[in-house]
Amino acid sequence: MNRMTGFKKNSIAVAIATLAGVSGAAYAQSEQDAALEEVVVLGIRGSLEKSMDVKRDAKGIVDAISAEDIGKFPDTNLAESMQRISGVSIDRVNGEGSKITVRGLGPDFNLVTLNGRQLARTTGGRSFDFQNIASDMVTGVEVAKTSDATLPSGGMGATINLLTARPLNTPERTMRFAVKGVMDESSDDASITPEYSGFYSDTFADGKFGVAISGSVQERESGSSQATVPGGWSAVPGQNDNTWGGGNDSWGGVPQENQVNRPGEGDIYSSPQNTAYKFEEQQRKRTNGQLVLQWAPTDDLTATVDYNYYQNKIAKQFNDISVYHGWQPGQQQGIWSDGPISSPLIFSEFYGSPSDVAMGSGSTAEIHEGDMFGINLDWQVNDRLSLFFDGQHSEAERRPDSPWGTDNTFTLAAMVRNGSSVDYTEDLPAIHVYTDDGIKASDIEVTGSVFTNSKDHSEIDQFRFGGNFELNENSDIDFGISRQEVTNRSQSAFVQRNSWGGAGGPEDLPDDLFTAHSISDQFDMSWGDFSELGGLQPLDTYYTWNFEAVRALAEELYSNDPTDLINSNRMGDCGTAFCASTDYASDTDRTTTEISTAVYAQYNFSSEMFSMPYQVNAGLRYEQTDVDSVSVVPSYNGAIWTSNNEVSVTGDGSQEYLREKGDYDYVLPSIAFKLDVTEDLVARAAVSEAITRPGYNDIKGGTTVGTVAANGIGGGSTGNPALLPFESLNFDLSLEWYYGDTSYVSAGLFRKEVSNFISTDKTDKNVFNIPNPVEGALAAEARAAGFNTADQIRMYIAENYADSPFVTVGYLEDGSIDPSKIAIAGNPDTDPDMIFRVDTPVNGDVDNTIDGVELAVQHMFGESGFGLQANYTLVDSELEYDPFLLVDQESMVGLSDSANLVGFYDKNGFQARIAYNWRDEFLSSRGQSTGASPQYTEAYSQIDLNVSYELPQLEGMQVFLEGINVTDEYIRVHGRADSQILGLYQGGARWQLGARYAF
Repeated sequence: MNRMTGFKKNSIAVAIATLAGVSGAAYAQSEQDAALEEVVVLGIRGSLEKSMDVKRDAKGIVDAISAEDIGKFPDTNLAESMQRISGVSIDRVNGEGSKITVRGLGPDFNLVTLNGRQLARTTGGRSFDFQNIASDMVTGVEVAKTSDATLPSGGMGATINLLTARPLNTPERTMRFAVKGVMDESSDDASITPEYSGFYSDTFADGKFGVAISGSVQERESGSSQATVPGGWSAVPGQNDNTWGGGNDSWGGVPQENQVNRPGEGDIYSSPQNTAYKFEEQQRKRTNGQLVLQWAPTDDLTATVDYNYYQNKIAKQFNDISVYHGWQPGQQQGIWSDGPISSPLIFSEFYGSPSDVAMGSGSTAEIHEGDMFGINLDWQVNDRLSLFFDGQHSEAERRPDSPWGTDNTFTLAAMVRNGSSVDYTEDLPAIHVYTDDGIKASDIEVTGSVFTNSKDHSEIDQFRFGGNFELNENSDIDFGISRQEVTNRSQSAFVQRNSWGGAGGPEDLPDDLFTAHSISDQFDMSWGDFSELGGLQPLDTYYTWNFEAVRALAEELYSNDPTDLINSNRMGDCGTAFCASTDYASDTDRTTTEISTAVYAQYNFSSEMFSMPYQVNAGLRYEQTDVDSVSVVPSYNGAIWTSNNEVSVTGDGSQEYLREKGDYDYVLPSIAFKLDVTEDLVARAAVSEAITRPGYNDIKGGTTVGTVAANGIGGGSTGNPALLPFESLNFDLSLEWYYGDTSYVSAGLFRKEVSNFISTDKTDKNVFNIPNPVEGALAAEARAAGFNTADQIRMYIAENYADSPFVTVGYLEDGSIDPSKIAIAGNPDTDPDMIFRVDTPVNGDVDNTIDGVELAVQHMFGESGFGLQANYTLVDSELEYDPFLLVDQESMVGLSDSANLVGFYDKNGFQARIAYNWRDEFLSSRGQSTGASPQYTEAYSQIDLNVSYELPQLEGMQVFLEGINVTDEYIRVHGRADSQILGLYQGGARWQLGARYAF
């Protein structure tokens, strides 16, 4: 036993020391080798035993997952493994675990480190994307739920440390290889894709020098079928007359007539902007590599140099079909849900002239790449003093991987919709389109397009120096200093054409460009049947086409159209507005540098009271942070009214430069108490203060605005480098009973008093002095003449001012004015300035308390080979989202109850595990496309399994089968009410068959 700290000096303790930033400095190599001889249990049971030892020996409340062996993590994704820990929930992307929430605090509130070091990341926030790291590269994960002075700040929810192999910890030569084939049933183009991984470790020179090399390559094809309301639900307070929402002339106004159960005064009414089906395919190739070199010239000194690399290439292609809800006066019929939060269960609208059925096709293609180079020195100076130094340089980059940009969308439409109805009564909404003769390939024409190039680059330079000094046989002190500099740069270039009324005509596109597909075949569920409207038939056809062929044809036909040039914000590298731009210098470029310096000391004391050993750890950490943000953003000087509801914001290529700064400092105390009530019963208590810094996007300066203003009101956003971090005061109590070598029961209570929330402040401001044609003199003249709707006003101006230099008019073949080719520019001499509604992150004065209970059990049924794990976490917050308030609210995103149940068998070379995971409904976002409106992800459960067998005929060979989401569950997101669907995402099961060989 270590007389200073009171816990075993074994390899598990080394891992805990690494988590704490000590990196094993206090442990001689000979002691590590001796400890390794104690680990004799293998397989699932061995993994659980090691994880339980970490939990039992930790100073605070720590949960862990240990690999059964190198390359044999319990799940194929680290996030999916961590969801088995009580209090940990995950967010999924394309059916795969991506980010984690701990104890109700979302991904940005949890600090993820690799061997105690922070990785550079390009997520824009503090969150870490676990899709970038293969589970084969990790030997263990430790989740520290309580803070202490030795831990780096940032983990209000938890500090998660990913542990990788160290060759001197495994002195024997080890070689392992694995290969598997992956079949993802979510993909229409499903085929078996390969995964390879390998590991080599050996020591030389009598165990003084060690090398470990590992690598992993994974290819995956996946897909999803989606039903969405991409524009969100616009919420307004109800009234009993026709002045609702600003009157029937306003978007979303509800007439008195043709409504069933129309919401009234006191109700909250939400209207959908559009409804869409989207079908997506994804290809991903992930590469990971690691090299570790260790040298221990003496038993007291160990040097470690390691390099970690990852690359994740992700490409997506999609097709969609949608209807936009115009909400023009006198054209709606609705059947409404009961209040007080009301929305249409079935919504219908009709038009005097044909409108569009929009169709989109596009792709995203980007590379996520990063690496880390680190060096570590551990020196046991003497029996009482140990020192360590740890330094690292980490970089990460997200960049385009396609000539058409990071992402792009090419929109087409069939102008045949006389009206439409949408049935929202089922999980999957149904769309019916009223047409004269259906929707045919011969009806499709080109409308708008968007090509975006964006890239991010992040760098971290970090060093830590510290150690441990023994005061006497019962006490010691951990001490250290650290400095970390994080630089994040984001750049983007945006090319958009706004010819939403049609760039040409359907005769321009040959019919054989398009292939029809069934919508209902893409979903494994039923949709609304319009029974209240006589059983209308849902829209069941969408079209796909070759993106590059349609793009090239449109470029040939329309790039010289003068009205199309007006509709474009810039021309792109090709000069025609039908491609992306790599001229980042003329668009948005923002760089933020954050420098944090810390010093800490922690006093550790162990003794006994009433024959019960106890341990106290009391520490203080001081941190000082400086933020420097430099931004270059586009400046705009004009606005063109291009369609009824949209105004294009235009510029001359000029830019605005801004430099902003911020700083803050904190003293963070912590104290933890551990009492061994009996040999098997452990009680803990801890109190600490913690911070989480604002997201990187939140502290970037510069105001950016959208190039399309809806109804003449622009939108924009800006960061705030002067933001202060979130703060929390944390209380923890736990009781743990270890009644077997691999069995325990634990119960914990926790409270987090969170303050300094960051919310979004919406400010209406005149940003660029842009004349607004929607509110200009010509529009005022049309209204005075009795023309009130947007289409009437635009036609009046076109008919009376076609010769004006501020008005551009296009004509049909019969000589009449083409409504889609009217462009009205703002006149600086007569028109008022456009107002932009700018979102700004600010610190609020609302506090919140999160209370929670964690229950966990792990049990082996004797020597039968059977066992189980079960846990349940209940969390509650004072700060819940109030759906009756129509403004942004400081509320807890990601807070939810969760549970896991895992049954397993491990005996005679046969292993099997089946895992059930459940997460209750939670608030996933405080905003929709319409602004401050909630998004709730509904309760979700999933079943995963894996089975493996070690072949007795070939020692070291194991074959295995793994299944993820084997019951094909789907995720659904809604707004203020259950019927306000925002997204339904259906993936599929993922199966993996493979083999591992070790020698």
